[in-house]
Amino acid sequence: MATRGWLLGSAAVFAVLLCAVSMAGAPAQNTQAPGYYRMRLGAFEVTALSDGTFPMKAAELLTNVTAKERDAALARAFLKDPLEGSVNGFLVNTGAKLVLIDTGSGTNFGPTVGKLVKNLEASGYRPEQVDEVYITHMHPDHVGGLVTGGRMTFANATVRAAQEDADYWLSKEKMDAAPKEAKDTFEDAVKAFAPYQAAGKFKPFEGNLELVPGVRAIAAHGHTPGHTAYLIESQGDRLLLWGDLMHIGAVQFPDPAVTIHFDGDSSAAAAARKTIFAEAAERREWVGGAHVSFPGLGHLRAAGSGYVFVPVNYSSFLLH
Repeated sequence: MATRGWLLGSAAVFAVLLCAVSMAGAPAQNTQAPGYYRMRLGAFEVTALSDGTFPMKAAELLTNVTAKERDAALARAFLKDPLEGSVNGFLVNTGAKLVLIDTGSGTNFGPTVGKLVKNLEASGYRPEQVDEVYITHMHPDHVGGLVTGGRMTFANATVRAAQEDADYWLSKEKMDAAPKEAKDTFEDAVKAFAPYQAAGKFKPFEGNLELVPGVRAIAAHGHTPGHTAYLIESQGDRLLLWGDLMHIGAVQFPDPAVTIHFDGDSSAAAAARKTIFAEAAERREWVGGAHVSFPGLGHLRAAGSGYVFVPVNYSSFLLH
Protein backbone atom coordinates (compact mmCIF):
# COMPACT_ATOMS: atom_id res chain seq x y z
CA MET A 1 0.00 0.00 0.00
CA ALA A 2 2.87 2.32 0.82
CA THR A 3 4.50 1.57 -2.56
CA ARG A 4 1.23 2.12 -4.36
CA GLY A 5 0.71 5.40 -2.52
CA TRP A 6 4.20 6.53 -3.50
CA LEU A 7 3.54 5.65 -7.16
CA LEU A 8 0.22 7.49 -7.13
CA GLY A 9 1.83 10.48 -5.49
CA SER A 10 4.69 10.49 -8.01
CA ALA A 11 2.25 10.23 -10.89
CA ALA A 12 0.31 13.18 -9.57
CA VAL A 13 3.47 15.25 -9.21
CA PHE A 14 4.57 14.28 -12.73
CA ALA A 15 1.15 15.23 -14.13
CA VAL A 16 1.33 18.64 -12.47
CA LEU A 17 4.87 19.19 -13.79
CA LEU A 18 3.86 18.06 -17.28
CA CYS A 19 0.90 20.43 -17.23
CA ALA A 20 3.12 23.28 -16.10
CA VAL A 21 5.59 22.57 -18.91
CA SER A 22 2.76 22.44 -21.45
CA MET A 23 1.31 25.69 -20.20
CA ALA A 24 4.70 27.37 -20.29
CA GLY A 25 5.11 26.32 -23.91
CA ALA A 26 1.83 27.92 -25.07
CA PRO A 27 2.40 31.22 -26.87
CA ALA A 28 0.95 34.33 -25.24
CA GLN A 29 -2.02 35.72 -27.17
CA ASN A 30 -1.51 39.44 -26.37
CA THR A 31 -5.08 40.36 -27.33
CA GLN A 32 -8.20 41.48 -25.49
CA ALA A 33 -11.77 40.30 -25.86
CA PRO A 34 -14.01 42.28 -28.24
CA GLY A 35 -14.53 45.75 -26.78
CA TYR A 36 -18.24 46.15 -26.18
CA TYR A 37 -20.41 46.22 -23.08
CA ARG A 38 -24.21 46.30 -23.06
CA MET A 39 -26.70 47.61 -20.50
CA ARG A 40 -30.42 48.34 -20.33
CA LEU A 41 -31.66 51.91 -19.80
CA GLY A 42 -35.41 51.81 -19.36
CA ALA A 43 -36.69 50.40 -22.65
CA PHE A 44 -33.47 51.33 -24.47
CA GLU A 45 -30.38 49.21 -25.07
CA VAL A 46 -27.04 50.98 -24.65
CA THR A 47 -23.83 49.43 -25.97
CA ALA A 48 -20.48 50.92 -25.00
CA LEU A 49 -17.97 50.49 -27.83
CA SER A 50 -14.21 50.63 -27.34
CA ASP A 51 -12.17 52.38 -30.00
CA GLY A 52 -9.03 51.22 -28.17
CA THR A 53 -6.55 52.92 -25.87
CA PHE A 54 -3.52 55.15 -26.31
CA PRO A 55 -0.86 56.61 -24.01
CA MET A 56 -1.88 59.86 -22.33
CA LYS A 57 0.94 61.96 -20.89
CA ALA A 58 -0.61 63.65 -17.90
CA ALA A 59 2.44 65.86 -17.32
CA GLU A 60 2.04 67.37 -20.78
CA LEU A 61 -1.76 67.44 -20.96
CA LEU A 62 -3.14 68.56 -17.61
CA THR A 63 -3.23 72.22 -16.58
CA ASN A 64 -4.27 74.13 -13.46
CA VAL A 65 -2.64 71.49 -11.25
CA THR A 66 0.80 71.19 -9.68
CA ALA A 67 3.10 68.31 -10.57
CA LYS A 68 2.98 67.14 -6.95
CA GLU A 69 -0.84 67.11 -6.87
CA ARG A 70 -1.04 65.41 -10.26
CA ASP A 71 1.42 62.66 -9.43
CA ALA A 72 -0.14 62.04 -6.01
CA ALA A 73 -3.57 61.62 -7.60
CA LEU A 74 -2.19 59.16 -10.16
CA ALA A 75 -0.41 57.20 -7.43
CA ARG A 76 -3.64 56.93 -5.40
CA ALA A 77 -5.21 55.32 -8.46
CA PHE A 78 -2.21 52.97 -8.92
CA LEU A 79 -1.30 54.68 -12.18
CA LYS A 80 1.94 56.00 -13.62
CA ASP A 81 2.51 58.66 -16.24
CA PRO A 82 1.98 58.07 -19.13
CA LEU A 83 -1.20 56.05 -18.59
CA GLU A 84 -3.46 54.24 -21.03
CA GLY A 85 -6.44 56.40 -21.95
CA SER A 86 -9.63 54.88 -23.32
CA VAL A 87 -11.51 56.13 -26.36
CA ASN A 88 -15.19 55.16 -26.12
CA GLY A 89 -18.29 55.56 -28.24
CA PHE A 90 -21.84 54.62 -27.33
CA LEU A 91 -24.57 52.97 -29.40
CA VAL A 92 -28.16 53.59 -28.29
CA ASN A 93 -30.97 51.42 -29.63
CA THR A 94 -34.24 53.20 -28.83
CA GLY A 95 -36.33 50.59 -30.61
CA ALA A 96 -37.15 53.11 -33.32
CA LYS A 97 -33.67 54.48 -34.03
CA LEU A 98 -30.11 53.22 -33.77
CA VAL A 99 -28.03 56.17 -32.60
CA LEU A 100 -24.22 56.27 -32.35
CA ILE A 101 -22.59 58.86 -30.10
CA ASP A 102 -19.08 59.58 -31.48
CA THR A 103 -17.21 57.39 -33.95
CA GLY A 104 -13.69 56.98 -32.56
CA SER A 105 -10.36 57.74 -34.17
CA GLY A 106 -10.48 55.96 -37.50
CA THR A 107 -6.93 56.06 -38.85
CA ASN A 108 -6.00 59.30 -37.07
CA PHE A 109 -4.15 58.01 -34.00
CA GLY A 110 -2.29 54.84 -34.95
CA PRO A 111 -2.84 51.09 -34.54
CA THR A 112 -3.91 50.95 -30.88
CA VAL A 113 -7.16 52.80 -31.63
CA GLY A 114 -9.56 52.93 -34.57
CA LYS A 115 -11.39 49.77 -33.47
CA LEU A 116 -14.88 51.15 -32.90
CA VAL A 117 -16.45 49.82 -36.12
CA LYS A 118 -14.88 46.41 -35.58
CA ASN A 119 -16.34 46.29 -32.07
CA LEU A 120 -19.70 47.56 -33.29
CA GLU A 121 -19.80 44.58 -35.65
CA ALA A 122 -18.65 42.23 -32.89
CA SER A 123 -21.57 43.50 -30.79
CA GLY A 124 -24.04 42.28 -33.41
CA TYR A 125 -24.70 45.44 -35.43
CA ARG A 126 -23.55 46.66 -38.85
CA PRO A 127 -22.51 50.22 -39.77
CA GLU A 128 -25.27 50.48 -42.38
CA GLN A 129 -27.88 49.88 -39.65
CA VAL A 130 -26.97 53.11 -37.83
CA ASP A 131 -29.70 55.73 -38.37
CA GLU A 132 -28.17 58.72 -36.58
CA VAL A 133 -24.62 59.69 -35.61
CA TYR A 134 -24.27 62.43 -32.98
CA ILE A 135 -20.87 64.01 -32.48
CA THR A 136 -19.89 65.51 -29.11
CA HIS A 137 -17.22 67.65 -30.80
CA MET A 138 -15.01 67.59 -33.86
CA HIS A 139 -11.65 66.46 -32.46
CA PRO A 140 -10.06 63.63 -34.49
CA ASP A 141 -10.57 60.89 -31.89
CA HIS A 142 -14.33 61.47 -32.10
CA VAL A 143 -14.89 61.98 -35.83
CA GLY A 144 -12.20 59.83 -37.47
CA GLY A 145 -14.46 56.80 -37.69
CA LEU A 146 -17.00 58.69 -39.83
CA VAL A 147 -15.04 57.75 -42.94
CA THR A 148 -13.38 54.61 -44.24
CA GLY A 149 -11.13 55.11 -47.22
CA GLY A 150 -12.67 58.54 -47.78
CA ARG A 151 -16.20 57.13 -47.94
CA MET A 152 -19.06 57.27 -45.45
CA THR A 153 -18.68 54.50 -42.87
CA PHE A 154 -22.33 54.90 -41.88
CA ALA A 155 -23.89 55.10 -45.33
CA ASN A 156 -27.51 55.37 -44.17
CA ALA A 157 -27.01 57.72 -41.22
CA THR A 158 -27.72 61.38 -40.69
CA VAL A 159 -24.78 63.02 -38.89
CA ARG A 160 -25.40 65.83 -36.41
CA ALA A 161 -23.19 68.13 -34.36
CA ALA A 162 -23.46 71.59 -32.83
CA GLN A 163 -23.47 74.49 -35.30
CA GLU A 164 -20.74 76.23 -33.26
CA ASP A 165 -18.33 73.35 -33.85
CA ALA A 166 -19.24 73.18 -37.54
CA ASP A 167 -18.67 76.93 -37.93
CA TYR A 168 -15.25 76.60 -36.34
CA TRP A 169 -13.70 73.30 -37.41
CA LEU A 170 -15.12 73.21 -40.94
CA SER A 171 -14.13 76.80 -41.72
CA LYS A 172 -11.27 77.36 -44.17
CA GLU A 173 -10.75 80.83 -42.74
CA LYS A 174 -10.39 79.46 -39.21
CA MET A 175 -8.01 76.75 -40.44
CA ASP A 176 -5.85 79.27 -42.32
CA ALA A 177 -5.63 81.44 -39.21
CA ALA A 178 -4.83 78.54 -36.84
CA PRO A 179 -1.28 77.82 -35.63
CA LYS A 180 0.60 75.17 -37.57
CA GLU A 181 0.27 72.53 -34.83
CA ALA A 182 -3.55 72.85 -34.89
CA LYS A 183 -4.12 72.61 -38.64
CA ASP A 184 -4.26 68.79 -38.62
CA THR A 185 -7.34 68.90 -36.39
CA PHE A 186 -9.13 71.14 -38.89
CA GLU A 187 -8.07 68.95 -41.81
CA ASP A 188 -9.23 65.76 -40.07
CA ALA A 189 -12.64 67.30 -39.38
CA VAL A 190 -13.04 68.49 -42.97
CA LYS A 191 -12.17 65.02 -44.34
CA ALA A 192 -14.52 63.29 -41.91
CA PHE A 193 -17.57 65.40 -42.73
CA ALA A 194 -17.02 66.04 -46.46
CA PRO A 195 -18.83 62.95 -47.84
CA TYR A 196 -21.81 63.49 -45.53
CA GLN A 197 -22.03 67.13 -46.54
CA ALA A 198 -21.88 66.16 -50.20
CA ALA A 199 -24.71 63.65 -49.67
CA GLY A 200 -26.85 66.12 -47.73
CA LYS A 201 -26.54 63.95 -44.63
CA PHE A 202 -24.86 66.44 -42.27
CA LYS A 203 -27.38 68.50 -40.30
CA PRO A 204 -25.90 70.72 -37.58
CA PHE A 205 -28.14 71.92 -34.76
CA GLU A 206 -28.27 74.83 -32.34
CA GLY A 207 -29.08 74.86 -28.65
CA ASN A 208 -30.47 72.20 -26.35
CA LEU A 209 -33.04 70.10 -28.17
CA GLU A 210 -34.41 66.59 -28.53
CA LEU A 211 -32.92 65.08 -31.69
CA VAL A 212 -34.95 61.86 -31.62
CA PRO A 213 -37.37 60.76 -28.89
CA GLY A 214 -35.31 59.99 -25.81
CA VAL A 215 -32.05 61.60 -26.96
CA ARG A 216 -31.41 65.27 -26.17
CA ALA A 217 -28.43 67.51 -26.95
CA ILE A 218 -27.08 69.44 -23.93
CA ALA A 219 -24.63 72.30 -24.56
CA ALA A 220 -21.39 71.82 -22.64
CA HIS A 221 -19.22 74.31 -24.48
CA GLY A 222 -15.63 75.06 -23.52
CA HIS A 223 -13.52 72.13 -24.61
CA THR A 224 -14.51 73.19 -28.13
CA PRO A 225 -16.87 76.00 -29.22
CA GLY A 226 -19.77 73.58 -29.64
CA HIS A 227 -18.86 70.72 -27.31
CA THR A 228 -22.08 68.85 -26.56
CA ALA A 229 -23.25 66.18 -24.13
CA TYR A 230 -26.19 63.90 -24.94
CA LEU A 231 -28.85 62.96 -22.41
CA ILE A 232 -30.46 59.56 -23.00
CA GLU A 233 -33.75 59.04 -21.14
CA SER A 234 -36.22 56.15 -21.09
CA GLN A 235 -38.87 55.19 -18.55
CA GLY A 236 -37.36 57.49 -15.93
CA ASP A 237 -33.78 56.20 -16.34
CA ARG A 238 -31.21 58.77 -17.46
CA LEU A 239 -27.73 58.46 -18.94
CA LEU A 240 -25.59 61.52 -19.66
CA LEU A 241 -22.89 60.92 -22.27
CA TRP A 242 -20.51 63.81 -21.72
CA GLY A 243 -17.85 63.43 -24.42
CA ASP A 244 -14.63 65.16 -23.38
CA LEU A 245 -15.92 66.83 -20.24
CA MET A 246 -12.94 65.14 -18.57
CA HIS A 247 -9.90 63.18 -19.75
CA ILE A 248 -7.88 61.74 -16.86
CA GLY A 249 -10.34 60.65 -14.21
CA ALA A 250 -7.77 59.83 -11.54
CA VAL A 251 -6.92 63.54 -11.36
CA GLN A 252 -10.05 65.33 -12.56
CA PHE A 253 -12.70 63.45 -10.59
CA PRO A 254 -11.26 64.42 -7.20
CA ASP A 255 -10.45 67.92 -8.52
CA PRO A 256 -12.79 69.05 -11.33
CA ALA A 257 -10.93 72.37 -11.54
CA VAL A 258 -8.06 70.59 -13.32
CA THR A 259 -8.16 71.40 -17.02
CA ILE A 260 -6.41 70.09 -20.13
CA HIS A 261 -4.14 71.62 -22.73
CA PHE A 262 -6.63 70.89 -25.53
CA ASP A 263 -9.45 72.93 -23.98
CA GLY A 264 -10.32 75.78 -26.31
CA ASP A 265 -11.67 77.76 -23.35
CA SER A 266 -10.44 76.14 -20.15
CA SER A 267 -12.55 78.36 -17.87
CA ALA A 268 -15.75 77.48 -19.71
CA ALA A 269 -14.78 73.79 -19.82
CA ALA A 270 -14.18 73.74 -16.06
CA ALA A 271 -17.49 75.51 -15.43
CA ALA A 272 -19.37 72.99 -17.58
CA ARG A 273 -17.68 70.11 -15.77
CA LYS A 274 -18.55 71.58 -12.36
CA THR A 275 -22.22 72.04 -13.28
CA ILE A 276 -22.71 68.68 -14.98
CA PHE A 277 -20.84 66.69 -12.33
CA ALA A 278 -22.92 68.28 -9.56
CA GLU A 279 -26.22 67.59 -11.34
CA ALA A 280 -25.29 64.00 -12.20
CA ALA A 281 -24.28 63.23 -8.63
CA GLU A 282 -27.39 64.85 -7.14
CA ARG A 283 -29.73 63.03 -9.54
CA ARG A 284 -27.85 59.74 -9.19
CA GLU A 285 -28.13 59.31 -12.96
CA TRP A 286 -25.91 57.19 -15.16
CA VAL A 287 -22.94 58.89 -16.81
CA GLY A 288 -20.64 57.85 -19.63
CA GLY A 289 -17.38 59.40 -20.76
CA ALA A 290 -15.33 59.15 -23.93
CA HIS A 291 -12.10 58.89 -21.95
CA VAL A 292 -13.23 57.09 -18.80
CA SER A 293 -11.67 53.62 -18.58
CA PHE A 294 -13.76 51.28 -20.75
CA PRO A 295 -16.70 50.76 -20.71
CA GLY A 296 -16.82 54.29 -19.35
CA LEU A 297 -20.22 53.88 -17.68
CA GLY A 298 -21.09 54.44 -14.04
CA HIS A 299 -22.22 56.97 -11.47
CA LEU A 300 -20.69 59.95 -9.69
CA ARG A 301 -20.69 60.31 -5.91
CA ALA A 302 -19.83 63.63 -4.31
CA ALA A 303 -16.75 63.52 -2.06
CA GLY A 304 -15.74 66.82 -0.50
CA SER A 305 -15.00 69.31 -3.27
CA GLY A 306 -14.66 66.51 -5.81
CA TYR A 307 -16.23 63.25 -6.89
CA VAL A 308 -15.73 59.51 -6.92
CA PHE A 309 -16.56 57.63 -10.10
CA VAL A 310 -18.33 54.33 -9.39
CA PRO A 311 -18.09 52.04 -12.44
CA VAL A 312 -21.05 50.06 -13.67
CA ASN A 313 -21.47 46.76 -11.83
CA TYR A 314 -20.71 44.09 -14.45
CA SER A 315 -23.58 41.89 -15.56
CA SER A 316 -23.42 39.03 -18.06
CA PHE A 317 -27.04 39.59 -19.10
CA LEU A 318 -29.43 42.51 -19.61
CA LEU A 319 -31.86 43.33 -16.85
CA HIS A 320 -35.39 43.98 -18.10
